[in-house]
Amino acid sequence: MKKSGFFSNIKSDAISGIIVFLIALPLCLGIAQASEAPLFSGLVAGIIGGIVIGAMSGSQLSVAGPAAGLVAIVISALTILSWEAFLCAVIVAGALQIVLGFLKAGSIANYFPNSVIEGMLAGIGLTIIIKQIPEALGYDGEGHERMASAEDGFTWDYVTSSFNHMETGAIIISVVGLALLMLWTLRPFKKLTLLPSGLVVVVVGVLVNELFKMQGSELYLGTIHLVNLPIAASFSEFFGQFTLPDFSGFGTKQVWITGATIAAVASIETLLCIEATDKLDPQKRYTPTNRELKAQGIGNMLSGLVGGLPITSVIVRSSANIHSGAKSKMATIIHGTLLLVCVGSIPVILNMIPKASLAAILIFVGYKLCNPKSFIHAYKEGGWTQFIPLVITTLAVVKFDLLTGVGIGLGISIIFLLIRNMRIPFFFRRTSYENEDIIEIKLAQEVSFLNKAGIKMALQRLPENSKIIIDANETEYIDFDVLDLIREFHNNQAKEKNIEMSLIGFKEIYKVPSAKSATEMLSKLNTNGGKHSETSSGNYKQLIQELDEEKDYKQLIQELDKEIDADKT
Repeated sequence: MKKSGFFSNIKSDAISGIIVFLIALPLCLGIAQASEAPLFSGLVAGIIGGIVIGAMSGSQLSVAGPAAGLVAIVISALTILSWEAFLCAVIVAGALQIVLGFLKAGSIANYFPNSVIEGMLAGIGLTIIIKQIPEALGYDGEGHERMASAEDGFTWDYVTSSFNHMETGAIIISVVGLALLMLWTLRPFKKLTLLPSGLVVVVVGVLVNELFKMQGSELYLGTIHLVNLPIAASFSEFFGQFTLPDFSGFGTKQVWITGATIAAVASIETLLCIEATDKLDPQKRYTPTNRELKAQGIGNMLSGLVGGLPITSVIVRSSANIHSGAKSKMATIIHGTLLLVCVGSIPVILNMIPKASLAAILIFVGYKLCNPKSFIHAYKEGGWTQFIPLVITTLAVVKFDLLTGVGIGLGISIIFLLIRNMRIPFFFRRTSYENEDIIEIKLAQEVSFLNKAGIKMALQRLPENSKIIIDANETEYIDFDVLDLIREFHNNQAKEKNIEMSLIGFKEIYKVPSAKSATEMLSKLNTNGGKHSETSSGNYKQLIQELDEEKDYKQLIQELDKEIDADKT
């Protein structure tokens, strides 16, 4: 019988929680520094994201914390507001997210195409790899804080310059780490489920660097290449780092504007990450998005109250959580608890971890996110309509940032949707009699304004003295522009060309003009003893091509007749 209790997967969740804690620790500090905020504020956001949001969220695998996607907003706000007043904006953002949750705004996540979500994951994976290359090489130059996460694009100059400032010790540690991670994917090592590869990489990295130190080797990595955690002299000093907001800030207009901006961006990022996390979940569980917005809102309100940065669901940590073997939200809670306990009790030990070891773990996670197999699968299963949005979303996320990349990918997907919608506005069946034609046009299920051009071209090419039946029995929706076109053709062009029309299956609300019934039109042909000589059918392009060819043929005959008449005279 399958276990389903809260602690039923405690072994795998504890191991994953430790790995995510080690990854989240430097990211929390890096994002705080990049935001020009107190370093401790990043840790506060990570603790609340792990424990509070982790417990309240409906997601089993998502990990929340400070996100790079909000860095620009924080920097901009802090040029106008004090840190204490900014915390009021974080509280406002949280309150608005709770309101959005009750308004069921979380349903917007259901409208992101799979190709865009997969492209976002691949883009973040590729960005992780690119951003972690400098850390793996041991470069720690100016600007590395802004390269801390994977949701805000990257600076190419920083990556290229890292090749000119390589540390051999860091390269050795990162290569050994990557080798261990790859070995753990082989069948013999898969049996070592209680010995997680990520934890092994961290421990081996610490031991190798300490060995360099003991030997007095130049390969030893100093403080700048290690995790850098603030060390408090006592517990009272540790808790003294928490900051209370200046509640008078609620009377400032800029606080409310900043709060609304944070709420909008954080909510969109969270919904995107939740959708992506559900897609990566091996058990394919679904997260209640409205509950997630409420949990994020409560977390942000609490973060603002105790001096933390704004929080979102973060795909880098969530994907690392999944690939480390997490089974439930207990892993997220453990990661948050470890942040709280270890930051206050054993910062000296944590500061021994080389950043190169963490870079190796993240590069491996990035590879799994942008695995070439996902691109091949998208092309084989969905063709160009899935492949192109996936590739463009991936490249846009790498070039710009998560939200911009997803927006571009969504735009490309909409374009493909519109193109598909334009393709087949109707099918036709044409029967040719001795002196006249009857053309039956069966409209598609959805006829939008994009189909107007195709229908208009077909109507304009109808030959004189023909009969046309437009059938809307299977059509659920017809755009006003198309209805207007049909009415205008019936009232004007059809009369000029002596074309009889029958409009059947149109809903009463469309108010199309009354016309001859199809039965009356067909019975008249049979009464006259007409026998059809030819029948054709197909889509609207085939009909247009057929009518154009006949028109060209008639014009050619007319020109030949004129030449013959001219020769006779």
